Amino acid sequence: MWPVLHATVPERWGLVNSYSRRVLDTTPLTAAVDQFADRLRAAPQSRLQRGAAAEALALARELSERAQKLDEPDVPVREMPDAGMFAAADQVTVAGRDLAVSLREAEGLAEAVELVEAAMKRAGI
Repeated sequence: MWPVLHATVPERWGLVNSYSRRVLDTTPLTAAVDQFADRLRAAPQSRLQRGAAAEALALARELSERAQKLDEPDVPVREMPDAGMFAAADQVTVAGRDLAVSLREAEGLAEAVELVEAAMKRAGI
């Protein structure tokens, strides 16, 4: 004869919903960041040298700064280092996704998407 297992089920009021706060859909930001990063990866070295990589680094630093201010408002902002023109796409991706995780309001989301789109135009890619 097999032993009988007993399970204790907590009462409903004791359960905690991990999604108790409304989650913001940051797909527009991640899509814009991915598009810019893909274009940077596909760009020739000459285009990166003419300013596209510098524009991407400036954007990555701005997105990173915004994410840090949302996550830790009382801590001094750490500047993203310049890792070279071939790392610019990865830096944009990382900073954009960090900001997407940190965002809580739709206003900040719209501003971030506009920043990415403007940087893509200035980069000329």
